[in-house]
Amino acid sequence: MAGRFDLRPEDVRAAAERLRGTIPVTPCIQSRTLSRLTGAEVWLKFENQQFTASFKERGALNSLLCLTPEEQRRGVVTMSAGNHAQGLAYHAGRLGLRAVVVMPRYTPTVKVENTRILGAEVRLVGDTFDDCRAEVDRLIREHHLTLVHPFDDPRIMAGQGTLALEMLDQAPNLDALIVPVGGGGLLGGMTVAARDRRPDIRLFGVQTQAYPGVAARRAGRPPPSGASTIAEGIAVKVPGETALEIFDRGDVTVGLVEDEDIEDAILLLLDVEKTVVEGAGAAGLAWMLREPERFRGLRVGLPLTGGNVDLPILATVIQRGLVRGGRMARLRIEIRDVPGALASVARCIADAGANIVEVQHQRSFSALTVRQAQLDVELLARGREHVAEIVAALNAAGHRATVRND
Repeated sequence: MAGRFDLRPEDVRAAAERLRGTIPVTPCIQSRTLSRLTGAEVWLKFENQQFTASFKERGALNSLLCLTPEEQRRGVVTMSAGNHAQGLAYHAGRLGLRAVVVMPRYTPTVKVENTRILGAEVRLVGDTFDDCRAEVDRLIREHHLTLVHPFDDPRIMAGQGTLALEMLDQAPNLDALIVPVGGGGLLGGMTVAARDRRPDIRLFGVQTQAYPGVAARRAGRPPPSGASTIAEGIAVKVPGETALEIFDRGDVTVGLVEDEDIEDAILLLLDVEKTVVEGAGAAGLAWMLREPERFRGLRVGLPLTGGNVDLPILATVIQRGLVRGGRMARLRIEIRDVPGALASVARCIADAGANIVEVQHQRSFSALTVRQAQLDVELLARGREHVAEIVAALNAAGHRATVRND
């Protein structure tokens, strides 16, 4: 199988030899709980345990090790939403090379700051990955830097493909791999490596509805305009030509997920596996949860490709997930405006085994009579049935309670 850059299985094997001893072999473990929930045998590859918390170190280091001495002297430049930036910054720093990284303005703060800490010069330009390319071209012209492309480069793809070799060493009986797709460098490299090792393996790529670049290309549609997404690591409008060619030759199926699916997958991985995974890294599990029948009965390998997520975003994902799962609820309660009424409400909720998170006590901004008050209560419960029990207990105690969904 050869793409526009003639990426070959031996290129991936050579990359694996270059990376040996420098890039850690991350765990690949079966998740019994996720297997039970999805009906498949789920194997998780914890690439979020790399030093920079992403698989991107593989391609970045392989590319740097392939540079000529003159290219190393001049330094390198790239455009990245964060993980490639960190991998390149880290290994360029180790090798004593100058690295300049152009990032979209709204890249998560954790990725921007980590890239700076690792020694790269960071420039924030535009709103998307694609907006950064013009600045990169200018830097190449003016400073003669060497481009280390985040995905559309055979050295990058060969390095990323080593992930497939590791997974098939650790779990040789896998029936399928589900891999997030932005520019396509990871799935492209993994497809070349996996097809060589296991011609019968099924290969799946997953994108977000906001950035369905592969689906658009296959349907002959123009690339999507793009929108905000929690999976900024795969927010690429146009995948690389090499990857698209490999996908077609390698019989790769590509599916789409919504941001809400990804949020649920992030929360599930945090809850079940006690591991932090960013939006792009959780996309594979999101597809399995969205379409379990497609994967039922298969032994599926899921690379958790990165764990770089801002803490405020993670906190919001947790809260939104608790609300969707019925474990956090907001009640509106009408009470008599007399001493002890608020205590009675709190006692009912406590006796029912729930915990109050926040209370807003309204008198002035209410349509109730002057002898009544309105409470908006956020609480943590065991689930929707438990919330229904709490509402029933409050009504039985003489307080008019309803669940708010606004």
